[in-house]
Amino acid sequence: MAKKITGYIKLQIPAGKANPSPPVGPALGQRGLNIMQFVKEFNAATQGLEPGTPTPVVITAFSDRTFAFITKTPPNTHFLLRAAAITKGSTTPGKGGSVGRVTKTQLREIAAIKMKDMNANEVEAAVSMLAGSARSMGLTVVEA
Repeated sequence: MAKKITGYIKLQIPAGKANPSPPVGPALGQRGLNIMQFVKEFNAATQGLEPGTPTPVVITAFSDRTFAFITKTPPNTHFLLRAAAITKGSTTPGKGGSVGRVTKTQLREIAAIKMKDMNANEVEAAVSMLAGSARSMGLTVVEA
């Protein structure tokens, strides 16, 4: 018989740097889950990623106080900032100059990585979604 699901917990944790302090500890503790077991398993699962990469995770909590988790690909903003070689997007996008630029080729590379977690059926649709995210961050999308 399948275990009864009591809820889902969505967090964004730096890869390989999970620890029992907030937000991980309180989120898992209120459901009665083993915090240290999650920390060890998450750090082991994200070992292959670049340390510190923000990694979304969905934790499924079961009624017997066990859990399962799924890691997702890093957010679009992480890839866009890295592609534009900047640390922060614009505070006032659309007003004034841009803070950086990304090419369509870079957007295609990001789309290929993010495809499994994006709400798009084709790479070109994912590229246009990423282009919109880039513009809302104050980045200029160029053809080259």
